[in-house]
Amino acid sequence: MSKDSISNSVIRRLPRYYRFLEDLENNGYIRISSRELSEKMGLTASQIRQDFNCFGGFGQQGYGYKVSDLRREIKQILGLDRLNPIILLGAGNLGSAIAEHIDFRSKGFELIGVFDTDPAKHGQKIGDVIVQDSAEIEKFCAEKNPSAAVLCIPKTAAEKTVDRLIDCGIKAFWNFTHYDLFVAHEGIAVENVHLGDSLTTLSYRINAGVNDRRI
Repeated sequence: MSKDSISNSVIRRLPRYYRFLEDLENNGYIRISSRELSEKMGLTASQIRQDFNCFGGFGQQGYGYKVSDLRREIKQILGLDRLNPIILLGAGNLGSAIAEHIDFRSKGFELIGVFDTDPAKHGQKIGDVIVQDSAEIEKFCAEKNPSAAVLCIPKTAAEKTVDRLIDCGIKAFWNFTHYDLFVAHEGIAVENVHLGDSLTTLSYRINAGVNDRRI
């Protein structure tokens, strides 16, 4: 099966598989069946086998999966065996928290630059990175060639900033703004994070009495 034909729902389950397998390996599991894994993850064994078959399948009938091998295969599929250089724009409360507390390296990225338009923030250190003037983005990208960007900037600034970044060679965005990158740009990878939407969905589930639906 080609990568383009794999559904988004399958792709979104991969990090969860990886997380569970990492925990299983750390707890001494050597092998696990699709049935056992399904019980731990709240999925069906059939769904797990179908998901893995999208990438060629990794187990054997009656044998199950070797946990360390399966975790390594999913790690490679997710691209976690290499580091993609990423920059962050917006060193406010949210941007600072992300830069300081997200373990980028374990997620396949290396944070190499943080930028902000506020002169008061320039020169401050967030995590291991010094905040730079946003006016220096083009020069920085030409020298360091980042492939992705985290957006923690106001929606009003997002459109022009994204245009600049795409011109600089950025091809992927972790987007915390309310600007819809898909409207104006095609052929880029985007993960939109709307924290307010997530909390609103939780409100719905509480009021409607809807059980958790895992993906």
